[in-house]
This record gives sequence, structure tokens and C-alpha cells, in this order.
Amino acid sequence: MPFTAWKNRLENRRDWVKRLVAAGVAAQSSLVIGRFSRADDSPQTGLIVRGDRPLNLETPLEALDGWLTPLDQFFVRSHFGPPAVGLGPWSIQVGGLVKKPLELRIDSDPTSDPFARTTVHAVLQCAGNGRALFEPTVPGVGWETGAVGHGQWTGYPLREVLEAAGVQQNAAHVHFYGADASPHPKTPAFIRSLPLDRALAASTILATHQNGQPLPVLHGGPARLVVPGWTGNHWMKWVRSILISDSEAPGFYQRTGYKMPKTPVPPGETPKPEDLVPVTELNVKSLITAPGAGHVLKAGEQVVRGVAWTGQATVNAVEVSMDGGPWLAAELIRNPYFYSWRQWTFAWRAEPGRHSIRARASDDAGNVQPEKTPWNKSGYLWNGIQTVDVEVGS
Repeated sequence: MPFTAWKNRLENRRDWVKRLVAAGVAAQSSLVIGRFSRADDSPQTGLIVRGDRPLNLETPLEALDGWLTPLDQFFVRSHFGPPAVGLGPWSIQVGGLVKKPLELRIDSDPTSDPFARTTVHAVLQCAGNGRALFEPTVPGVGWETGAVGHGQWTGYPLREVLEAAGVQQNAAHVHFYGADASPHPKTPAFIRSLPLDRALAASTILATHQNGQPLPVLHGGPARLVVPGWTGNHWMKWVRSILISDSEAPGFYQRTGYKMPKTPVPPGETPKPEDLVPVTELNVKSLITAPGAGHVLKAGEQVVRGVAWTGQATVNAVEVSMDGGPWLAAELIRNPYFYSWRQWTFAWRAEPGRHSIRARASDDAGNVQPEKTPWNKSGYLWNGIQTVDVEVGS
């Protein structure tokens, strides 16, 4: 192919993806994501490309400085990419150990809903967020701080769907199958399952909307699983079928992947399989969203801002330390809500010179953000204390 024709085709693909994500569309056609020309060339303005096939996009810290993370700035995590099939109309098959198999049809018309919709606010975070911060380094997508976002999720309570199908007495797990296909016959399918009690929790939903808009394709639209308080690997995208079973799902991503040591191990050590446990709940964590690293500030009154979240608890304190000094209480914004993050602010009288800002969060279950996260070979659940260096002018 002549260079000019090749370049035009590439530009068309990039423009198409930019329009798709910026519009937050809910996908009504077949989708194939093309390769980008440069590793740092994001299809969403300001996002950081951590991989282009499949597409993995990280949110910059400044875009996390708010209550809801905007759709066009929300991080994207892909195993195989959006399914290359027609995405509308969409239906989900429910079967296995049920009394009455059923088909759940996803329709944009709320008057045709088979179940009442509900809304939850929750933090979605990739289990590997912060992987690039581990030492020694570990393989995998090199997320730093932005594989996380806070969203408003609307959809059908999974409990009502399962109750309508009639869960049999010997059921113990719920399997989820997405429409995204493995790129190679030898690549294992991405199949996940939840214990039945977590699937029946009131907060677990099949989401069709995000931040009040139809769920974008890149975020799993038309329907994805939302499991508040648990890591993103449980939040299955493009859900096509649900199978109730007496055992957990088969395959690599359930039986082998997404596990970490029961107790800390020395860096570089590989634990035995029996010494690993599944990654489930989020841990307590905070981020400084403003000022940004390397920013030059004016002397005088300044405000440090950030967000903090945890798993099955609520954040009840954030503390800030300036230049290695004592930990001082920040002001928490909004009342605490399960599964949501809390914004916080800290008033600081900035003196000329270079300064280091640190923040740590605590929750009402007694968890405190650690100085450093114990190393694990998969780079999961980094929640070490963040340091932001700034300079204050005279």
C-alpha cells in the first residue's frame, strides 16, 4: 500500500475512535479498534496510552479532581477489545442451576424494562493500578495512578434477575461471559465468576448507563457488571450470558490469574499456588489531584486537593504531611457513602522554595494507607503513600 494511502487509513481510524469516545456512544454497530502510530498518541484528549492493541488508556491525575470522572476522561481497560459483532439489539441469557432460564433484553426505552432500574455510585479501579510503582518492576500494563475513576452506574439489580430465573438450592457461584473474543485460539477466554452471596448483594448491578449516559462501548456497553468495592476484573464488560453453577468459573482468569500472596513475600519471590488468594476488595487509598507534580505555585494561601476511597468501608480521615512534617487533618467533602470516593482539601500557607506534599487515608474499618505496598509479582493493589513535589516562587 502506498505510504499516503496507509497514512490516510490510519488517520481515519484514529479520528473515528476519538469521535466514538468523546461522544460516549452506546454502540449500535460492529467495532474494531485500529492501531495508533505512537505509544503516547491517545484517542482521548489528555489520556495516556498504556497499550493500543488491546486499548488501555490511563486517566491523568488532574481529570480525577472531581466527584464524577467524565466519560471522555475515564480510564479504559481491555483484555481483547470491544466485540466485533453487532451491539444492538442486545440480550443476556441466564441459565445453569435455575428453575426457569430467561433472556434479558437490553432496550433503550425505559418503559419496556423488565426490572426497575437502580443507581449506585462507585469507584472502579483496575487491580493493577499502580503496577509501574512496584520495585523491582513486574510485567503487565504499566499503570501509574490513573487506572481508576468514580462513576454513577445505573442498571438492573442482579439479584432481581437471578430471583426471576429461580436459583436452585445447590447453587454457589455465578459465571459471567462477555462478547469479546480471544485474539488467538490458544489465548484463554476471559471468564469470571462471583460467589453467590456477592452476586445477590443489593449493590451488584448489570449497568446500562454511566454518569447518566448510555454505557459507552469502550466501558462495556450496552451492559456490564458493576461490583462496588471490588477490583475491576470482576466488573465484566459486554455481558452476554450468565450461568449459575455449584463451582467457580473455569479457566486461567478465574483459577490462576488475579491472585496475590496471603502474606507478604520478599521482592522477586514466586509463592506456591496454595499460598495465593483471589484479589477481591479494594484497599484504602488516597491521591493528590492538585497541585500536580512539578507545578510552580505562588507564595501565600494555597489549597491541596485530592480524593480517597476504600473497599467495604468508608473513608473517615485524610491527613497531609508537608516536607516530612507531622500529619495534619485535611477537610473531607460530602458525607461518606459506601463504595464512593471522598474529595478532600487542605489549606496550606506556601513559603518560597521546593516542597514535598504527601497524603494518606484511613477508613472506619481501621485500615490506614501504608507507606509502601508489599511487593507482589502481579503488581496488584498498590496503595503506597503518594508524594508530589512542587516549587513555590518568591
